[in-house]
Amino acid sequence: MSVATTRADGHHEHHERRWIAMAVLLIAGFMNLIDVTIVNVALPSLQAGLGATSSEIEWVVAAYIMAFAIGLLPFGRLGDMLGRRKIFLVGVGVFTIASTLCGLAPSIETLIAARVLQGVGGAMMSPQTLAIAQVIFPPNERAAAFALFGVTAGLAAVSGPLIGGLLINADIMGLSWRPIFLVNIPVGLFAILAGLKFIPSMAGNRDVGIDIGGIALAALALLLVVFPLIEGREVGWPIWIFGLMLASIPAAWLFVRWQYRQAALGAPQLLPVTLMTNVSFMGGVLMASLFFSAVPGFFMVFAVFLQTGFGLTPLQSGLTTVPFSAGVFVASMFSGKIGARWQRQRIFVGSMMLFCAMLWLQFLVSGLDGTVRSIMLLPPLLIAGLGLGTAVSPLFQLALANVPDRDAGSASGGVQSFQQVGGAMGVAIMGHLFFTRLTQDGVTDIASSAYIASLDHAVFYPVVAFGLTAVAVFFVKPQAAAEKAR
Repeated sequence: MSVATTRADGHHEHHERRWIAMAVLLIAGFMNLIDVTIVNVALPSLQAGLGATSSEIEWVVAAYIMAFAIGLLPFGRLGDMLGRRKIFLVGVGVFTIASTLCGLAPSIETLIAARVLQGVGGAMMSPQTLAIAQVIFPPNERAAAFALFGVTAGLAAVSGPLIGGLLINADIMGLSWRPIFLVNIPVGLFAILAGLKFIPSMAGNRDVGIDIGGIALAALALLLVVFPLIEGREVGWPIWIFGLMLASIPAAWLFVRWQYRQAALGAPQLLPVTLMTNVSFMGGVLMASLFFSAVPGFFMVFAVFLQTGFGLTPLQSGLTTVPFSAGVFVASMFSGKIGARWQRQRIFVGSMMLFCAMLWLQFLVSGLDGTVRSIMLLPPLLIAGLGLGTAVSPLFQLALANVPDRDAGSASGGVQSFQQVGGAMGVAIMGHLFFTRLTQDGVTDIASSAYIASLDHAVFYPVVAFGLTAVAVFFVKPQAAAEKAR
């Protein structure tokens, strides 16, 4: 059951049970992806059950995203060093243990810590899946195999809110929101056992190093921005909160200088200097960060708006957001068929669809009279999902278009990391806008107008973010014809 063993003619013998191994990779990936959407549906139940503050609820989302973002690049390198199957299976184990701790958490502080561990496990798994698939499949089968990752992501997006709502509504053994995490235990154990049997062992290259200093500085710079944004409102915006924000600037500068030092020494770099000086790449990843910053924060406040503000059950809330997920799924399938054509045009169209959908949603929400009907929110949410599915693939393609082959792996991981960093920032910003306005207005009843005003206030951020993305795409250097052909 060996894999990629070199024959005398220089070709590779590919793993004979590769499709079973692929199924194991997809199951673990599905478990990781679905956890994000399930948590959004559960936030109001979780807040009530643990007596959490609004900032602590933000941390439940942001802590996972931050750990995942910071871990993607180094754990990708660790897989190269120690063997991809080994790191993948360890990641599944860490994610499963963290899910258990989340499900049994006696306090919100324990839950947040467990969510950090979940993010670490997810970051260990994710970079290995594509790398393993790349090795176990021959070139003529890779396109079909990789397409399954997109299908899995789409299914996770669509089914996540429904599964989360069903589990919470069922109130299994009186556990309320806890089964949304505990359900990962049997899935994770199965993935580990099946992975040991069907995923081939892969030798690592211990000469590949890891930039520990870069990891620490990147984590510090991100934390110095996100922590003040989330906690500032709770502590009354004292001067030290603004001091932390300012400190993020020298921390980011130190990170850049450290990467230059590593490059001069020929040592490992978390984000290679060749990429940081690639104007096209950096423009692309900054645009992707802005675009993705508006998504997780929106669904966090939208779940609170529907459930706490208007009394919808978690299942009703999940059903309300299904049109968005369905739109993403449909548009992603269509976008995959288009390939690399019309990248900037698709980003512009997708961003404008999201821009218009958010404005439409603001208009509908402002006209609510104490009740909310899911059917009235269906059109803007569907259009938003179609917009996201239209823009995502060309966003990544455009960012990577002018990256040399030698930096392709680091660049791909870098785009994903920046995407997650943008998500963490968006959670902090939209949470601040929503909960600050809610605190100012006060809540007098379950369908309080304060929730309407707060969502209207918070949705201003995605309107701006998607609008700026639509404009920014025209300033990013288009893909060269030679790169298109390649």
